[in-house]
Amino acid sequence: MTAGELSTTEERNRRYTIYLIVVAVLGWSLASYDSNILTLTMPDIASEFRLTSGVLGVLGFIVYGAEFVLALFVGWGMDRRGRKWMWMFCLLVAALFTGLTFFVQTFWQLAVVRALASGFAQAELAVSITLVNEQVPSRRRGLLYSIVQGGWPIGVFLASGLYLLVGGLGWRTVYLFGVIPLIIVAIGRSRIKESERFQHLKAMRAAVASDDQQTVDRLQAERPMDVDDLHRGSVRQLFATPGPVRTTLVRLTIAWLCYSTAYVATNVYITYWLTTAKGWTSGQAATLLLVSGGIGFFFYLFGGVLGERFGRRNVLVVSGVLVGPLNLVLLLVDSHVWVAVLFFIVYQATNGTWSGAGYAYQAESFPTRVRAPAVGWMGAMFVGGLMVGSLLWTILNEVGTLTLAWLVIGVAIGVAQGIATFFLPNIRPGQELEQIAT
Repeated sequence: MTAGELSTTEERNRRYTIYLIVVAVLGWSLASYDSNILTLTMPDIASEFRLTSGVLGVLGFIVYGAEFVLALFVGWGMDRRGRKWMWMFCLLVAALFTGLTFFVQTFWQLAVVRALASGFAQAELAVSITLVNEQVPSRRRGLLYSIVQGGWPIGVFLASGLYLLVGGLGWRTVYLFGVIPLIIVAIGRSRIKESERFQHLKAMRAAVASDDQQTVDRLQAERPMDVDDLHRGSVRQLFATPGPVRTTLVRLTIAWLCYSTAYVATNVYITYWLTTAKGWTSGQAATLLLVSGGIGFFFYLFGGVLGERFGRRNVLVVSGVLVGPLNLVLLLVDSHVWVAVLFFIVYQATNGTWSGAGYAYQAESFPTRVRAPAVGWMGAMFVGGLMVGSLLWTILNEVGTLTLAWLVIGVAIGVAQGIATFFLPNIRPGQELEQIAT
């Protein structure tokens, strides 16, 4: 290849990488939009359908349950049908049921439609983790994927802005407006390439199944792979085969369950806690969250940069270690200024820096032959932690006090999150995925 041809190829690859990141950011932003618009429209929905707070809790549990199941389904689907196919499928189904929300007339219609819309929208995360990290250059993998994760606060702003603009036309209209950008992104996503690593895995499976040793040897030379493990199947390799893959999965599962359980206190019920325990108004709490989320976009990038420089596991360690102690201090202080400062740091540790480094870390922790189902499993574990945290929050507030709930979920489980990160494998950044795990 001549110097001119090499330059042209590099430029074409660079343009494609930029296009891939833009499409992924837009998709994750719209998934965030779909999730946060439910929070914003909840009072209007409760008023129209005359729902009690207890019934709203049931709605949230149904939505979480759907997200849990669909994350597992999407992991399996990526492994069998392909990354791009599942990316398109998730977005189109999310668009369909987001639009159908406009027409619901009963609580159970609402529950089913929102469960499917939110479930497939959140499944976007597992697919983008897998496909994007398999296609971007290894030397910038963490930084580039942190940009994708930064789509979450963008979605929060989209949801808030559109609700303010068209909310006066009725809460249903807000969902209807969400369909248009979802379809546009789906059209743009049709130009995305399938992951070469998945195509290689698919070809290897076919060669092994047909006992074509010559093709197996050729594919092994292209990308090393443990051929013996292909006979076991992805699920068996993950859960039933002793070794580094299962050990890594167990350690990541514990860390992410602790993370998302503690996340409930500082991100899901934080407005209630601030207004009830600290005497804030709902407007003050909303302003704090808006500022934290807006500036938080840059902390996703900051987490990605730190991960490239010092290692993504080390960013997770520092982020995780901060959560429990800061939540304890947050409980003890009363000054509005100190509460705001401490919460801002906690917010960035539980969102920006953790996510900016953590999801690229998930992708590089597993070999290609099990990456999709492993990442799908981790997506389910995040939702599982939210379900556990919400259940604990309800029980502890019923049998104890709000302070007890904060101490157990925000402080004790936050400390457990920090401890769990020390047991994660330390992966040197900048390596090709096949160098990390085969």
